[in-house]
Amino acid sequence: MDKTLHIIGGGMAGSEAAWQAANMGVKVVLHEMRPKVETFAHRTGNFGEMVCSNSFRSDDHEQNAVGLLHWEMLQAGGLIMTTAHAHRLPAGGALAVDRDLFAQAVTDALMAHPNITASYEEITELPTDGHLIIATGPLTGKRLGQAIAHETGRDALAFFDAIAPIVYAESIDMSQAWKQSRYDKGETEEERTAYINCPMTRDQYEAFIDALLAADKTEFHEGETAGYFDGCLPIEVMAERGRETLRFGPMKPVGLTNPHSDMKPYAVGDAL
Repeated sequence: MDKTLHIIGGGMAGSEAAWQAANMGVKVVLHEMRPKVETFAHRTGNFGEMVCSNSFRSDDHEQNAVGLLHWEMLQAGGLIMTTAHAHRLPAGGALAVDRDLFAQAVTDALMAHPNITASYEEITELPTDGHLIIATGPLTGKRLGQAIAHETGRDALAFFDAIAPIVYAESIDMSQAWKQSRYDKGETEEERTAYINCPMTRDQYEAFIDALLAADKTEFHEGETAGYFDGCLPIEVMAERGRETLRFGPMKPVGLTNPHSDMKPYAVGDAL
């Protein structure tokens, strides 16, 4: 391919696309508006910056579809998975990373590649002087969003994500909580104790669900709707589908042993 490949968006998708194309001999310009144009979610101008969870979920390529995808990306020489493994943190059977070291390493690798050039100007119109990959997410600039809508003939595109809130360790009462990966997953003691588990009685769980259902929620703009992806639902949407949904989902009290009590928790909230 003798034309330049323009990739708009320096997140993980754009970074991986740039790396793969550049390794095939393609000249790439990676466009990223940060740090010149900031967003409310990002803290740096690095490529591949993670602004939500620092976990890539299960890394078990034999028993889990997500882990199998990790393995396939590694076999393809993928930058994201290779860098994630180089900067992984103990997380039981999951692949979690130090998000700052991860993003810096992704940026360093891309900038060291002779076929990749970075442009930090905000893109407001789609380039016409080469090939194009649009890899922007929910924080796409307004004018670029309008240009994409004009080009595709669609008035809206879908983005699936869910927030993982940050909890400060000092706010957790460790006389009630304990450290353990579900089913003691992990090859080292550090991995087997990577998660902090906070047990709930039935009354505590019911109070939590009541507060969650009654909490203020962001209102959709006029004409907006949400087509949720069942594999990545916001916690309040899960609660709205039934009071027991969370207890049989991410807050299920199985595969864990509470060292503080012989009584099985009604539900468990965990933090990495």
